[in-house]
Amino acid sequence: MQRSPSLLLDSAEEPPSRAGSLALVGGIACLNFANTSSGRGTPRHLEHLRSYDLVLAWAEHAGLLTAAQRRSLSDLAALQPAAAARLLRRALDLREAIYATAEALAHRTPPPADALATLNQELARAMSQARIRPDASGFAWDWRDAEPAFDRPLWPIARSAAELLTSPAHEHVKQCPGAHCGWVFLDLTKNHRRRWCEMEVCGSRAKVRRYRERRRGADAA
Repeated sequence: MQRSPSLLLDSAEEPPSRAGSLALVGGIACLNFANTSSGRGTPRHLEHLRSYDLVLAWAEHAGLLTAAQRRSLSDLAALQPAAAARLLRRALDLREAIYATAEALAHRTPPPADALATLNQELARAMSQARIRPDASGFAWDWRDAEPAFDRPLWPIARSAAELLTSPAHEHVKQCPGAHCGWVFLDLTKNHRRRWCEMEVCGSRAKVRRYRERRRGADAA
């Protein structure tokens, strides 16, 4: 499995992280999480999860943590920085496992065995924290609400990945072909003909590129 990108703090040499504002175009939590690294394998690669606090920022942005939960975990991380650093590594390893699995599904190839092993490891940890609670419609999944746990943001991500892989929806995972992109998403359109992560971004860029190529061809002729 491809290893996680190097861990770099925000600096003048690298654009700021957009962890708290990234477009959530994956269609499901686990694929949105996989897209927290932009431009993998290209000169425009950008790592958005460079610290544990950025993992928390993304999780709140994605609706996986409340603001209060984020503050509580951020305070805990300030007191235990080594533990927060270990959780960051786990988060990145899980993300890369999900990305590798989604990329394989998009290209109709078997997912890497080590990616599934990483996912299963985090899934076991997550499900040990799962609970069932009554709600207005009957019952719903929930998580234990005891003392703060560093890996709390990973629990719904691991379960989301498991739910995707065990449902027919996994046949509709795709990868954006946009230049410097490679994001993955679940095609929920009626005819399953969605091509781009965002038509307004990668789709528009491709149209502009094709237009310029035609103009260059016409000028050369």
